[in-house]
Amino acid sequence: MPPQDPGFQLSAPMEAHSGSPAPKFRLKKLLFFLRRFWWIPIITLMLALGSAIAHFMSQPPEFVSEASLWQTEKLQLPDGASFAQDEDTYFGTLTAVLQSDPLRQLALQRLSAAGNNKITYGKDGNPIPVQINVYQAPKSSVFIVEATSSNPQFTTDFLNALVNVYLEYKKNVRKDVSDDTLASIANQIDILDNDLTNDQKILADYERSNNLVVLRKDNDVGSAYLATKKTELADYLLESNRIEVVAQETNSILVLGTTNLANPLFEKVEQQNGTSSSPSAQSQDAYQQLQSLKLQRDRLSKYLRPAHPKIAKLDQQITNVQMQIDFYRRQNQENIATARKANRVQIDTVQQAISEWEKRIRDDSARIAEDDSLRDNMGRHQRMFDRLSSMMDNVDITRNIEHDPLAILQLASGSSRSYSKLKSNISAAIFGGLALGLGIIALLAIRDDRFGSVVEVAERIGDNVVGQVPEIPNVHNGAPVALLKDNDDRHMYVESYRNLRSALLYLAVDGARPKVLMITSAVPSEGKSTIASNLARIMALGGSRVLLIDGDLRKGQLHNAHGLQIKPGLTDLLLRPEDLDKTIQTSFLPNLSFIARGSSQQNPGDLFLSNKFDQILVTLRERFDYIIIDSSPVFAADDSTTLAPKMDGILFVVRSHFSRSNVVKEALELLYQRQATILGLILNRADASTRSYHYYKYSEYYSSTEKT
Repeated sequence: MPPQDPGFQLSAPMEAHSGSPAPKFRLKKLLFFLRRFWWIPIITLMLALGSAIAHFMSQPPEFVSEASLWQTEKLQLPDGASFAQDEDTYFGTLTAVLQSDPLRQLALQRLSAAGNNKITYGKDGNPIPVQINVYQAPKSSVFIVEATSSNPQFTTDFLNALVNVYLEYKKNVRKDVSDDTLASIANQIDILDNDLTNDQKILADYERSNNLVVLRKDNDVGSAYLATKKTELADYLLESNRIEVVAQETNSILVLGTTNLANPLFEKVEQQNGTSSSPSAQSQDAYQQLQSLKLQRDRLSKYLRPAHPKIAKLDQQITNVQMQIDFYRRQNQENIATARKANRVQIDTVQQAISEWEKRIRDDSARIAEDDSLRDNMGRHQRMFDRLSSMMDNVDITRNIEHDPLAILQLASGSSRSYSKLKSNISAAIFGGLALGLGIIALLAIRDDRFGSVVEVAERIGDNVVGQVPEIPNVHNGAPVALLKDNDDRHMYVESYRNLRSALLYLAVDGARPKVLMITSAVPSEGKSTIASNLARIMALGGSRVLLIDGDLRKGQLHNAHGLQIKPGLTDLLLRPEDLDKTIQTSFLPNLSFIARGSSQQNPGDLFLSNKFDQILVTLRERFDYIIIDSSPVFAADDSTTLAPKMDGILFVVRSHFSRSNVVKEALELLYQRQATILGLILNRADASTRSYHYYKYSEYYSSTEKT
């Protein structure tokens, strides 16, 4: 199964996360490149400074002259009139006017009129340019006007002419604006005067045709009378509700036989009918008599037959009383209907009167409102007329009063050489040079895909890292690292290999534990041979029978590192398998045996394709607990990919700040295509000083015996 990017995962016994996150840019990597390429920002800084100085030297010299303007006291006139601009816009307006082309032309005209060749011309026949800048002194009303050009005398003369023509120009503009303002205000006053005359005529005509005094009084009286009528209507409506309540309760009394006939509502009905004894009261007596007769009949019916004269007499009396009750009911309903009709007539009469008065009051209110509207309109025109008249008086006064708050505090000083551009260029060069140098380093760091830590390995390849081997300090580049030995005092270095040994011993795999291990890498100089030798040594020190084989048949040098012979070796053994015992060498370490690469052969990798190598592995499996083969790098020769399918597992070595991510991925993909089983990655020469490296830093934890 080929790996996928960016979530590249190892097809290994150890479980890896699915979908690793995309690689991140880390500050640690940038600092590493900054330490390595510190000279790049220095070079870019020196180049930028040299360019800035060369540019300044190639330009003609510039001379600066300064003049001062100050803002005097503001002139406050009656009615709140003021002739000073808003503080927020004053400085911006001053700067824009002084830098404008019209004011520049006026200044040149003044210099030309003065004669004496005060204008300096350039090669193009035009006056040389003068740059104008305006600054405000801190916490003051003083403005500094600065002029810069290539001629010192012209700079001073032009600045003096500029500040003088500015004051004159502002005075003339104000006078023109005042004249235009006066004409505009006078025109508006004439219009308002005509409007006021028309308003007065319209109001007088309206009041002559309408007696407003009587109209307002009648409106007040009518409003009070209308309120009385509405109160009367509310009383009649309440009376109507009472009649309906009486009607419902009376009907309930007559139909259901209720005895609650003392309700004041019944008395109201009786008073409306003009009777002293209402049908309701008479019905009560009849109902009581009916109940008494029914009780008598019920008592006698227990002993007498229905045809008995007493029973028949009681039945007749009951019938007569029931007829009386029906008569009283009809009479009561007629009385209530009469009361309803009379109440309805009263309500209609009052409502008609209310409607008539409301119409009269609306008409009166409309005429009064029209009068108020005419008066308000005339008052608004009068106020505008008075305001414009006051404004006209103020403008007429100020037109002839000098109220400009700006005056010349100091004329232009003598011109001096300006170095402001040089300073700004040097500042920009320092910033730009350093930024360019740091940017180059950052770009190198971003484009560099070499692994800087185990975290970056996990991000780009996967998290199946079985071990880290730290960098040994004080070892010169290219110098060989001493192999592990018994009682080695490099505790961090030794413990890293013990950790790798433990990872292999307790590796979670299915089936038999891997015995034949191949150590390889993508390209040379990644430290695979050193790791293979030290791993074999640490496993032998742990009591395992270990055979170390130099599988790099072209440039293998393990025999030199272990102080053993190069021949006979693996190439000789593959040609004569019967010489196995003669080929195996022993070292000074117990349990560690060694097979060198052997004699040089033409195309030695082809020897791995024979069945002899498989037979040799079968024999070696029986004699040793672990067989560690140091093969050639994947991209150096095809030997590793040829051996890979025959191995129980492969440990792939990557070197910190050396191995490139894309190269490692391609090498792993090639091994996967050959159906190799990759047990994990080993990060070699990891930076133990970083915060991401936590292993075995505590030297004080180890006994003095172990360190000696």
